Amino acid sequence: MPFTKKVKEKSPSSTPLPSTEGAAPNEGSQLPDKELEAAKKILDAIYDYRTADGFDPSKLFHRKVNKRVIPSYYDTIKEPVALSTIKAKLNQRTYQNFGQFVRDFALIAHNAQVFNRPDSGAFQDALVIKEQVERQLQVLVENGLITSEIATLPDLGEIPTYEDVPVEEAAEGEEDSSDDEGEEDDDEDGDEVDDEGRPLKKRKGARGGAAAAKRQTMEDGVPTGKKARGRPPKLLTPAEARIQAIIKGVRKPKSQRGQLMIKDFDRLPDKQAMPEYYVEIRNPMAYDILKRKVKRKKYRTVEEFMADMNLMFNNAKGYNTDDSIIYKHATALQIEAGRLYDIEKAKSDDIFADEDGKIPTPNGILHNGELYKVGDWIHLQNPNDLTKPVPAQIYRTYKASNGQSMVNVCWYYRPEQTVHRFDKHFYPNEVVKTGRYRDHHIEEVEGKCFIMFFTRYFKGRPRDLAEGQEIYVCEARYNEAKHEFNKIKTWASCLPDEVRDRDYAMDLYDHPRKLKKFPSPIAYLLKDDQKETDDLPKVQWGADGAPPKIGAVHKRPRGEKDSPPPEPTPPPAPKAPTPQSRPMTSQPLYHGLPVQQQQQTGPRPVGRPPLTSYHSSQSQHYAHPSVPSPAPQRPPSAMQHDSYHTPQTPQPQAATLPRPAAPAYQQPAAPSIPPNPRTYGTRPSSTQGSYRDPPPIEVYTLPDQANLSIPFEVREQYQHDEYGRVLFFTAPPVAVETIAGVRSHSIRYLAKKARRQGSQAQKRKARDEDLHSQSRQVKTARLETQIRDAERLQEVKRKALFALEQQLRESAVVELDDEHLGRWSEAQGLAVEMERSMEERGVRRDEARRVRLSGTGVFGDDRDNRVV
Repeated sequence: MPFTKKVKEKSPSSTPLPSTEGAAPNEGSQLPDKELEAAKKILDAIYDYRTADGFDPSKLFHRKVNKRVIPSYYDTIKEPVALSTIKAKLNQRTYQNFGQFVRDFALIAHNAQVFNRPDSGAFQDALVIKEQVERQLQVLVENGLITSEIATLPDLGEIPTYEDVPVEEAAEGEEDSSDDEGEEDDDEDGDEVDDEGRPLKKRKGARGGAAAAKRQTMEDGVPTGKKARGRPPKLLTPAEARIQAIIKGVRKPKSQRGQLMIKDFDRLPDKQAMPEYYVEIRNPMAYDILKRKVKRKKYRTVEEFMADMNLMFNNAKGYNTDDSIIYKHATALQIEAGRLYDIEKAKSDDIFADEDGKIPTPNGILHNGELYKVGDWIHLQNPNDLTKPVPAQIYRTYKASNGQSMVNVCWYYRPEQTVHRFDKHFYPNEVVKTGRYRDHHIEEVEGKCFIMFFTRYFKGRPRDLAEGQEIYVCEARYNEAKHEFNKIKTWASCLPDEVRDRDYAMDLYDHPRKLKKFPSPIAYLLKDDQKETDDLPKVQWGADGAPPKIGAVHKRPRGEKDSPPPEPTPPPAPKAPTPQSRPMTSQPLYHGLPVQQQQQTGPRPVGRPPLTSYHSSQSQHYAHPSVPSPAPQRPPSAMQHDSYHTPQTPQPQAATLPRPAAPAYQQPAAPSIPPNPRTYGTRPSSTQGSYRDPPPIEVYTLPDQANLSIPFEVREQYQHDEYGRVLFFTAPPVAVETIAGVRSHSIRYLAKKARRQGSQAQKRKARDEDLHSQSRQVKTARLETQIRDAERLQEVKRKALFALEQQLRESAVVELDDEHLGRWSEAQGLAVEMERSMEERGVRRDEARRVRLSGTGVFGDDRDNRVV
């Protein structure tokens, strides 16, 4: 951002910028004194030149480009020159002839035209400087000091051509480019720090906007032709939409020279070039800082944004003189920003809804008594495997057009859902970040979890987490199109903009823990005939809207970013027996039964080879495909122990584990060495359909004498083998028979499915009750309304009859005389008397009829129903 100081001290030099490249004069210079003085006058004229509106076109060329700010400049320009360079050479008398002086001025214009676009300010200013130099040289030619050949600027090479892009489109493209950047380029805050407290380096060079525009979305490895956003879709609140409109509106005003006024406020001045600016301005602000804060969603209201906008313009007006071009631009833009603010505030919030009718909910969504907001780590339902929910992070919370609460999340994959080399290792509970951003109904959220960056995972755990909440570790991004793992450099680039500057408290360990990586959980999928030249295998997809059902492994050469796998940790040697203990055996214990029960009962072999124990997900270890489990040894004194596969059609009673009493003649088994929890299991057989199929259930039997001590009628109630021995299972058997050679669901799956169906049934029942209650309330209200309306109608009729009777009475009194009134009263009395006599005759007649019909058993009221 260029600035001009209000008060300037008089410099002994005629140029406003003193040279910093002074050196001892070159006494051997062949440039005559007259030409030297003429060159200095030309340099002073360029420094002092101003356009009609007071603009200094030489401002950008006073010094060379800062290499730390624009390192790419020196990759393109091999011979940089500035006005300070020319001044230093004149003071040092370095020029051998006047042509070298002319060539340096030609280089200034040439370099600016090569590096900048034709519509940029530097390009246009260079043309103005070139024109003024040629005019000054022409004056020297007219005075006979130099020849016209020397005064002609040399041709230094071809100027590259650029596609003509309108200024408005370029400005809007600059605003929108940040939305199409890839995840790796998303971190652009220079003041951010990483997890270790070190400041982050700014990304140099061109950003990835053009590359992001060429990316294609991949589904099953096939491009769909749609643009991959790499970030969640835009969903702005009314305040954010107003801020975006204002920040884009202030880019449109132009100066008399056709350049954007906001260019003067793009960046803060260099601290080394203008240290006095930071002494006078306590709160610096520039346009790039405003854009960064808007992108990071730092402004909660439009007023907070306008405060920083006015601060930027007030700083410029306070530092620069009133007649400077910067002061005038600041005043004009400040007025324009105020006008845009008034226009945006007058608009209704309803017009800022998304084109699909989405309404953002920045305060979060309340679901099952838990508040879910942007930045929360959650578990989503996985239709492919309900026992392995999808870890994800919330990026957007909103209400759809139908009123349903929705969340937009970024998925994280488990190692077994990716494609990788067969020898790749992972941390326990490791996940990888993907580029999939999906919308989910809030009902699909199962609960909260937490994902830590691997640099913190070794140091401690987050504080105040709910009991039982799952904690994952993440180290890399996963590219589904190329099946590559890219190590994450800064964790902040993986988080939503709203929570990047937030941190969480941790309970630190006494000292950092060392966690080892373990082999891939799907390494057994590698086929024996796979080669390094084979194509990458494809993942197995299951239900729609879910992660892969299972990934794949390959044997392709290791890439540059792939680190060699760590050496597997060998199992520790068995401990020596203590003098107090009984003789130890190498017989392994199975994880399914407690040690006490195994020591009390001596299982008997049933003629099948032993099976190794299956490590569950709670053990946080993966099975190694190449290290076999140690085979059990049976000493003669110890009772034999073995297991075999469960029959194909187990009965539900087999899940019950009775505790038989040990007979007096049973010898206690010698204590055994429990297996090391890090002992790797054997590789699953090729007949196993999927890595998620339930492992073979281990089965135990009692010795024959102990088995026969159980009454026959009791043994018949439980599952037994062909010899009548009761079978004891280490895990509940499959509840449904195997159909057509396909394994049925496990008890755990069916229980969770039953709970889910019960929950859905309860929700449907509650919804039906609510609908019935609402319908009943509506009917009651409608009936009450009808009753009130009927009562009002009767009241109106009664009042109308009373009014009519009064009116008739009054008219009769006025029109009839006393004689007519007397006759009318007498007639009325006769009529009343006649009516009374007729009623009395009717009563006597009815009584006579009842007396006459009482003997026949037929009452008077039923006389019309008699049979004649």
